[in-house]
Amino acid sequence: MKAGTTWLYAVLARHPQLHFALEKEIHYFYHRYVNSGQLNEAQRKQAVAQRYLKRINPEQSNIDSVRHNLHWICNYLDRPVDDFWYRNLFLMRDHEKYACDFSNLNAHLPQEAWPQISSKCDTLRVLYTMRDPIKRLWSHAKFHLQVTNQLDVLDTWGPRDFDKFVRQNHIWMNAEYGKVLRNLKGGLEPDMLKVIFYEDIHADQRGMLRQIEEFLDVPPFNYPQAIMDRRFTESVKVDMPDFFPGLFTDDIRRINGEIEAQGFAIPDNWTAV
Repeated sequence: MKAGTTWLYAVLARHPQLHFALEKEIHYFYHRYVNSGQLNEAQRKQAVAQRYLKRINPEQSNIDSVRHNLHWICNYLDRPVDDFWYRNLFLMRDHEKYACDFSNLNAHLPQEAWPQISSKCDTLRVLYTMRDPIKRLWSHAKFHLQVTNQLDVLDTWGPRDFDKFVRQNHIWMNAEYGKVLRNLKGGLEPDMLKVIFYEDIHADQRGMLRQIEEFLDVPPFNYPQAIMDRRFTESVKVDMPDFFPGLFTDDIRRINGEIEAQGFAIPDNWTAV
């Protein structure tokens, strides 16, 4: 969450060997292995009403695209939500090598889920991105307040308010990089996992994309510069309060140590703790 996956999704979706369903974040595996209410009927109906049906413009939409979208919507609203349901979301896949799912909740699957997922795949490859934890926490806090229409609190909150807010599980769990890495490395074969730092993505975008292509064993593709220059799901520009990093010094020191224990070097440009 807030670590560059939307940019990667938008760019990689241009690759002719990668097929993406209509929904970027399906969250099926989280539903399957963590929270069986994640894809309940009410949530799926709401997603369809808010995100998909509004795309159909009678004056401008291509009829084949409309048929494609409606076919996918029917599969998405089908039941029960099981492995067969999930597979049907990719029925439009043609010659592409991979069916791709960019759900950030996949990072929070238990270790024992990964061998089960792998056993049902011809080829499984998992990308996991990490970002400077302080900057990620600040970005996530701003983004959540923005989408919930609470931005006004940024002018009034003090250290205690931010500390309480950020430590809510739905925000804080995305900072526990060490736990995620242990589950991923414990449940996947080494060739199935590639860990990426957000900072490295934007230091050399095309170089990182080539690394991902090599990891996936797909040919290089010349991604349009216009899509690479775009910014996605950007939170409102508000400077981080000076006190914010100090709220989490001990936590970040522990998390960084856990990352290093898994064999990864902390980027030099991460916030010093």
